Amino acid sequence: MLKYFKYIVLLGNSRSSTLNKILVYQRVPCLETEMKLDPIKIFLKYNGQIRMNEALKQGISRYMLYSLKDKGIIERISRGVYRLVSLAPISNPDLVTVSLRYPNAVLCLISALSFHEITTQIPHDVSIAISRNSHRPSLKNPPLIVHRFSDKAYQAGIEKHKIDGVTVKIYSAEKTLADCFKFRNKIGIDIFLEALKLYKIRKKFNHKKILEYSKICRVDKIIRPYLEANI
Repeated sequence: MLKYFKYIVLLGNSRSSTLNKILVYQRVPCLETEMKLDPIKIFLKYNGQIRMNEALKQGISRYMLYSLKDKGIIERISRGVYRLVSLAPISNPDLVTVSLRYPNAVLCLISALSFHEITTQIPHDVSIAISRNSHRPSLKNPPLIVHRFSDKAYQAGIEKHKIDGVTVKIYSAEKTLADCFKFRNKIGIDIFLEALKLYKIRKKFNHKKILEYSKICRVDKIIRPYLEANI
């Protein structure tokens, strides 16, 4: 919180002994208010990681954030995202960074396949889905591949997983298979076929659920023979 403090500045010149009083108002941090805040408790309220706009809403000023960073209490993990240094090392910094910066983005396609362990592909980018009218996310690190889904396709099959204390939205394995088939011309039909094979081995094969999501993606008739061959 900021308050206004009044100062009296005395001005004069060499030719006159007259002093002029000028009232000067300066906007400075109110230390008394900031001292009442416990920034560590606020960080812990957000699982030790917080975006700057959320910190400001909770009463943590930019000055306090920078001071905590200079003291080694917090660290910046991405633009506008801070976490307590005392936390355990991040196991998956890419997914945590993307989810903190863009909480409405949903992990999809190869990135989702990798999370569900039904691909041998190693993602070099983070593939995310956003709704058609959403603002397009942009990050240099990690690099993003952004896909715009229709509202119905975007909302279907979202799972929420806790990774390093952060809620990460990821499409279910069945929804991801439907999406991969829909985007087979972009990512390759071989990636879908491998994922379907590994899904059958490592997961409980839910033919009905995959067809349900495939219908939302408008590929149910084309994908059906591939699924029936694996039943």
